Amino acid sequence: MERKREKEINGEDAAGEEEEEEEAWGGGADSVLKLTAEGSSISIRYHSLFGSHDDLLLLEVDDELLPDVLHHRVVVRGQPDEEAVLCTPSATYAMKFVGTSNSVFLIPPGKSTPLIANDVMTDSNGNSIDTPDVVASVFKVAPGNIELVHAAPRLDKLNLLLTKRPYRLDEDLEDDLQYDRDLYTYKGLLEQIQASEEELRDGLKALSAVEIDGFLRIVDSKSMNLVLKVILNNSVLHEWPLNALEEDNVAVVMESDGFPQRIVLHCLETFGSRVEGNNLWSLDEKKVCLQFAKEALDGGKMKMESFMEKWMRSIPSVMHAELRMLEGEVLYEKIGVETWVRAFSVAALPSTPAERFAALFQERPKWEWKDLEPYIRDLRVPGLSLEGLLIKHTRRTQPSADVEPIFSAR
Repeated sequence: MERKREKEINGEDAAGEEEEEEEAWGGGADSVLKLTAEGSSISIRYHSLFGSHDDLLLLEVDDELLPDVLHHRVVVRGQPDEEAVLCTPSATYAMKFVGTSNSVFLIPPGKSTPLIANDVMTDSNGNSIDTPDVVASVFKVAPGNIELVHAAPRLDKLNLLLTKRPYRLDEDLEDDLQYDRDLYTYKGLLEQIQASEEELRDGLKALSAVEIDGFLRIVDSKSMNLVLKVILNNSVLHEWPLNALEEDNVAVVMESDGFPQRIVLHCLETFGSRVEGNNLWSLDEKKVCLQFAKEALDGGKMKMESFMEKWMRSIPSVMHAELRMLEGEVLYEKIGVETWVRAFSVAALPSTPAERFAALFQERPKWEWKDLEPYIRDLRVPGLSLEGLLIKHTRRTQPSADVEPIFSAR
């Protein structure tokens, strides 16, 4: 009987503690939510646990984004020296703190804490007023809130990290005591790059990154050129059609030549596409020709005639190279009566509009539209068109309607 009595007492104590805790935290938020009539009001006072609001930030979320937040599908990314962004599985949002001149009161849920006998309520002039029946208790005061603004992913750092240590055919990771130095796994990149998972995957694809021994790598251009050339040479020797390369045959022959199968397949993925429903690959004429054009310009600026001769000699006989393939990859310069050409790739430029235009105008103070367009067509800013970007970052001059417009820095 004693034990039973003890349990009853302990149970009563526990229930009493829960009631006291609920009462201590009660703020009267339910009463506030019931204020539906226009002009209705409720009295407020400081909660007994009112304290500093410096540790509190409110996040404003629209209906479209709310499900991701409620189901814990968002993450805040950024290093200590970076402005934080919020990422969903597919999008990136800049986080902007917006202060407010109005007071935003935070009132806990539950019943309002009752007034005690010596509580006195006053108006703004300090005069005593009648004690209302319902009083809400303010727990904290929010100085403002964080707004989320849809933004472009910040992928420039991705290129910087992956180019620190590109993969070379002659490297052997197993013999390197610091084999993982400057190498990044997918998880490691997620922690470093301010982008959603979907945007990060798109960024890796744009850089032609490949997973090798668990690390995401960019293959050195000389190594990639060598693999491509050997595939093309073997296509001649074995009479492989370039629009129907059998994956198994290519892999076996290339492995016998000493090339890792993963890198061979990556080469096919980079310069071709899989033929649907078959174990075949078709090489892309533009991608292959562009790769050989880049190789031809590795030594620097060339006269147009010399470049064209070198370029045409290097491409497969069944392919046809055209200058339009080089848009966004080379610049032409008229010196006297001769035209010179040099490498200038859009892939090497910053991805943010302000930095992109700054780099372009540092390269040339004035641009014709036909030259400028290939270097800005990939810019993506939510809510802003390409025309809007031009208005924001450039100054357009056009003496007459029959003359091409010229763009300079604003």
